[in-house]
Amino acid sequence: MKDMSKIAIFTLIGGFIIIVLTMSLFIELAGDVLEDEKFYADRIFQEYIVFAEGDWFYQMMGLVTEAGSVLFLMVASVILAVYLFFAKKSKWYSLFFSINMIGISLLTQVLKLIFERERPELIAQYGGTGFSFPSGHSTGSIAFYGFIVYLLWKTVSTKWLKWFSVLFFVLLAISIAFSRVVLGVHFFTDIVAGMSLGVAWLIICIIVLEFLLWRDRKKRNS
Repeated sequence: MKDMSKIAIFTLIGGFIIIVLTMSLFIELAGDVLEDEKFYADRIFQEYIVFAEGDWFYQMMGLVTEAGSVLFLMVASVILAVYLFFAKKSKWYSLFFSINMIGISLLTQVLKLIFERERPELIAQYGGTGFSFPSGHSTGSIAFYGFIVYLLWKTVSTKWLKWFSVLFFVLLAISIAFSRVVLGVHFFTDIVAGMSLGVAWLIICIIVLEFLLWRDRKKRNS
């Protein structure tokens, strides 16, 4: 720790704080779901945010949600993992991106089976099948696009391009999660829980990755 910069140490502390906060939120929601609690937020969002199938916003969200589908994320993840393997000097990037995506997928599926929460509506067209809690589109999108944000933040040197790219992918991940409520295939609390879990898992993977990269740099310089 004494060889780390102050910025790195504060970033590490901030990461752990976010992990604690997001996991606390997930655990709180998970406990209420297990007790079959009815959430006021779910009812409000079901009444005012779910749109009719013929509405233009519904159709637009139907397109947005595909960017978080299992098929899209699987294909995109394989492409990015292969790219990182050959493009980055360190193979840790490719390895931990793979751990990030495979891990969040397994976590999501196991948790769905544990909680067995029924969806508000089953719509196979938009991947709205199976159990509801947590939202797989939310966990997967946060993990995938969050890792892209991490890579962009580290590699893009032009300030305006860096901020534009980061903002774009952050908003895309949030929009994908939000689309699940608009389409009526998830409760709002499924989305919040999925995003919380995704953020916590993503940060854990990045912290371990950064530690291994720091250790490699230290070895080279010693």
